[in-house]
Amino acid sequence: MDVNAIFQAFTDGLLMGGVYALIAVGLTLIFGVMQIVNFAHGALMMLGMYITYWIFTLLGVNPYLSLIASIGALFIIGFTLQRFLLDPILQAPQHNQLLLTLGIMLVLENIALVLWSPDFRAIKVDWLEQGILMGSVVVNKPRLLAFVFTLLITAALYYILKRTQLGRAIQATSQEREGASLVGINVRRINGIAFGIGAACAGAAGSLVMPFFFVSPGVGSVFLLRAFVVAILGGLGNFGGALVGGLIIGLAESLSALFLPGSLKEMVVYMLFVGILLVRPTGLFGEGAKQ
Repeated sequence: MDVNAIFQAFTDGLLMGGVYALIAVGLTLIFGVMQIVNFAHGALMMLGMYITYWIFTLLGVNPYLSLIASIGALFIIGFTLQRFLLDPILQAPQHNQLLLTLGIMLVLENIALVLWSPDFRAIKVDWLEQGILMGSVVVNKPRLLAFVFTLLITAALYYILKRTQLGRAIQATSQEREGASLVGINVRRINGIAFGIGAACAGAAGSLVMPFFFVSPGVGSVFLLRAFVVAILGGLGNFGGALVGGLIIGLAESLSALFLPGSLKEMVVYMLFVGILLVRPTGLFGEGAKQ
């Protein structure tokens, strides 16, 4: 096997893993605060992709500038969904919550289908077409930018969670809801904000992948399964674990494509996933992972 090809696959996998991590960070934040597994997460990402597509197509705005619109719009959508649909069933059996988020996913996908048809759409940005040559490795510009923005967004989110009053309120709510309420934290409001931030992460990921991926109403499902694998691998509810899990899955996917034909690379990802869970049932960084 050519060493250059291995380095190339390693680079591509690392960059794509960053995007997986950003999607999973939003998913794991929602679970950590509300204990809800959000099946609509991929559909929310799809909306972020369409926002970037239409802003670029109609207005010619740089897709990375549309991050602001995507993050803002998805935060509002996420906050609204939580306040009016999810909040009333937080005390209901978990399967009711799962079915509701699945229903939200189907509704969003079908609205997109009616509005924009099932056509596959993509954007082309001329200055992103040519890769960056680093030694023998060609770095894909859109993936590199997606990775850089992922690190910046993740760092900003980490700062908010660890260094601000809002972040401390979110952490308190995720650890002990009743205790947080007793000390004056508006738990209902924090739930909405957390879900909004999670949705905003999905929207940001959608904007970041748009320059090198296609969008269609069902595209969210492609990334949703990856997000679940990454979040569970890192320890569902663990912020740092989602970041590490995304990089692991991105590398496994890219490197296995060198040795296995076609869709068999998927087998390696899920075998790795199952193998780690057999050793660490709570994920790499989940509760109980450290002995």
